[in-house]
Amino acid sequence: GRNLVVLVDASASMQATDVGPSRLGAAKAEVKRLVRGLGGADRMLLAQMDATVTPLGPMSGDTAELERALDGIEPTDTRADFPRALRFATDVLRGLDHAEIVVVSDGALGPPEDASGPVPLGGARLAFVKVGAEARNIGLTQFAVRRYPLDRARYEVMLEITNPGPDVADVELSLLGDGQLVDLTKLRLQPGERLPRFYPSLSGASRTLEARIAPLAGTRDDLAADNVAYALLPERRRTKVLVVTEGNMYLEAALLLDEYLDVVQVKPAGYLAALAGGRFDAVIFDGVTPAEMAKVPALYLDPRGSGPPLKVGAELAAPGFDKVDRKHPLVRFLALEDVNIARGHRLELGPGDRAVGLSESAPILVAGVRSGVRFAALGFDVRESDLPLRVAWPLLLLNTLHWFTDEDSDYLSSFRTGEVWRVPVGSGVARATVKGPGGEELVPVLEGRASLRGRRAGFYELTTAAQGGEGPVTVGFAANLLDPEETAIAPLDRLEVGGQPAGEVGSFEVGVRREIWIYLLLAVALLTALEWATYHRRVTV
Repeated sequence: GRNLVVLVDASASMQATDVGPSRLGAAKAEVKRLVRGLGGADRMLLAQMDATVTPLGPMSGDTAELERALDGIEPTDTRADFPRALRFATDVLRGLDHAEIVVVSDGALGPPEDASGPVPLGGARLAFVKVGAEARNIGLTQFAVRRYPLDRARYEVMLEITNPGPDVADVELSLLGDGQLVDLTKLRLQPGERLPRFYPSLSGASRTLEARIAPLAGTRDDLAADNVAYALLPERRRTKVLVVTEGNMYLEAALLLDEYLDVVQVKPAGYLAALAGGRFDAVIFDGVTPAEMAKVPALYLDPRGSGPPLKVGAELAAPGFDKVDRKHPLVRFLALEDVNIARGHRLELGPGDRAVGLSESAPILVAGVRSGVRFAALGFDVRESDLPLRVAWPLLLLNTLHWFTDEDSDYLSSFRTGEVWRVPVGSGVARATVKGPGGEELVPVLEGRASLRGRRAGFYELTTAAQGGEGPVTVGFAANLLDPEETAIAPLDRLEVGGQPAGEVGSFEVGVRREIWIYLLLAVALLTALEWATYHRRVTV
């Protein structure tokens, strides 16, 4: 008998409706025909192939069991990991006679190789069952959104629409903020065109944003899974900041520019009492360096002495920003090279510290982490420079506070389906529950991050268990397909692995299975009937 592993493609492109009821529905019908045509000594294992490979049961010759397993295959909004599925199949079939791998797919699987190189078939025969007929589709292949640093009520959107089909496509693009229509545009795409769109300075959404495309009359779109994209805007919560200063009008004025900053100002003598009496997201020390480092992120303006988090070195005469680390979030959108400074101090770097700004070889703007807490330090008094007269001054403060609270422009507005998502949930959390388009499930939490592999696009809510007398915390995030390879749904006629073309599946005819116990049972029944007839006719009496 044969030993078969059947890989059923359940990736996003298999949701296409160019064949009825869908490509996945047609694939399941083909597999059911194979199951019902198994010989008496044949054994089969069914596996769902998407971003992972999921065996649906053991190797079995029980047709009823295999058909029940087949019914459990559901489509996902991911691409298929063909190399992973092939390695699984070859592992299952290793050492078995008459081994055969059957791939049921539209063929858009990518090259059969991974980081370890091409996947060998190990002597197994390869067969391919093609599903699909057409190539007409339009889809969203890029979508991102971010708020403006100085006006969190406004945001900008970047997206891309792809038409991999052979015909001109007319579509209607809708942007929805919190479920309400924000923008509506009609677009025309040429065959094979990838059309980027940028929307600056939008408003009307506080939390959720969706992009939807709909084909207009005369345009055919056979795949709906890539017609919607989702994004979650950073939450517009107030950042509570403690400012420890003897008085600095430049600092106070700059912090007034952001309406989402809740600023509390104290004298250095009242710093400890203020910090103990309230929960703050960040502290700004203006010309003050306490004996003990704050347990919340802190910005040190003109630090003095040798207290933590870093030592202050020699005085610098007329320093300037000769070198700036443009990749660091502190200096995003800033021009510091022409800032004039009367005097400052060299900052001594500690282990892991990063010199964001240097005057020749002397660090004057430093960022780092101490005991898991972020800090930044500026090595001069801003009142002894022209920095407060520039737009770079409030931007530097806001960039620093955004970096402290993880609200910078690197915010991830959505995850990609098929990847492992690691969602920050905070330290001390043992378990979490995630609720999304596919239902609700428990997910593991390790080192403050919940880990799960998403298979469906949409909005998600992750809820952590209550900790330390506090109630449960809910974190929202979004997920999208955004895969040009899945949007290109043209089926392939040929599948090849390692130079070996896949053949056709044969010898699967629905009929009486050739199992010996059936014939033995029929023989016993026939002998019993003959004995009964001869006995009652007094032949054998």
